[in-house]
Amino acid sequence: MRLRLVPKETNWDFFSRWKLWFGISGLMIVLAMVSFGVRGLNFGIDFRGGTTIRTESAQPVDVGQYRDAVAPLGLGDVTITEVFDPNFRDDQNVAMIRIQAQDGQEAVTAQMIADVEGAIQAVVPDINFVSVESVGPKVSGELIQTAIIAVVLAIAAVLFYIWLRFEWQFAVGAVLALVHDVALTIGVFSELNIRFDLAIIAALLTIVGYSLNDTVVVFDRVRENLRKYKQMPLKDLLNLSINETLSRTMMTSVTTLIALTALFVLGGDVIRGFVFAMIWGVIVGTYSSIFVASAILLRLGVKRDWSKQDPSAGTRFADVDA
Repeated sequence: MRLRLVPKETNWDFFSRWKLWFGISGLMIVLAMVSFGVRGLNFGIDFRGGTTIRTESAQPVDVGQYRDAVAPLGLGDVTITEVFDPNFRDDQNVAMIRIQAQDGQEAVTAQMIADVEGAIQAVVPDINFVSVESVGPKVSGELIQTAIIAVVLAIAAVLFYIWLRFEWQFAVGAVLALVHDVALTIGVFSELNIRFDLAIIAALLTIVGYSLNDTVVVFDRVRENLRKYKQMPLKDLLNLSINETLSRTMMTSVTTLIALTALFVLGGDVIRGFVFAMIWGVIVGTYSSIFVASAILLRLGVKRDWSKQDPSAGTRFADVDA
């Protein structure tokens, strides 16, 4: 018995209420931007500055014990992770303690660092503090700028790739869908006050890639059907293409979500923000590839006679496999 998440053949009309889906997406983006403007983001150490302490001990690292030791100090965002390396000796247990810079201060003070070291040494007497590294406001500001540039360049590369592979209408639909996904992800992190660090930037770039992959699968089928059904109305052709790829889309999304859910539940606090961003990105990425990218393509229209080359369209490399 084969598992099917959707029937083998479907004939659902995804554009009967396209104005409603557009309205919902537009409202969600507005709410996301309002939340971002009013509440901002809960930037982590990478973006706010702070100090990282590397420790070594013969005793196995107990992250909960370390966290309980520093909690009474009231230092806010303190991240503790165990470092694994196959080259470590059996008695070499390494941990990284990241302390966020306190409000109104340029960096974590030497006294704060001493207090943290003393609190941990009280519960792990044989611990050694190997190194202490600080990230100042200037470096953290540069990281924010670099992160923004990375996301913008990724979306620009997508625009260029889709323009070469298809036509400009496809590129506009795909890029607006990506902007939709990124904006909603940032809005959710702002509204829920989840820590936003470099790992989340990596998640955003991964979401861009996932959403693009899903959109390209649909667009590839649209292009095939444009050649096959030259007289079919564009709305019907888009519905046909989405229905034909729906099983693949749902199977990919659901299996990815199963793996991400397991990581979210069992992966621990360190990667929970990253995994949450990925879960949210898979959901909105699947939604946008159907209800945003394709709907925009419907509104913009597309060239129907692919047997004639149009030098003004971005289809000169349409037959290149990628």
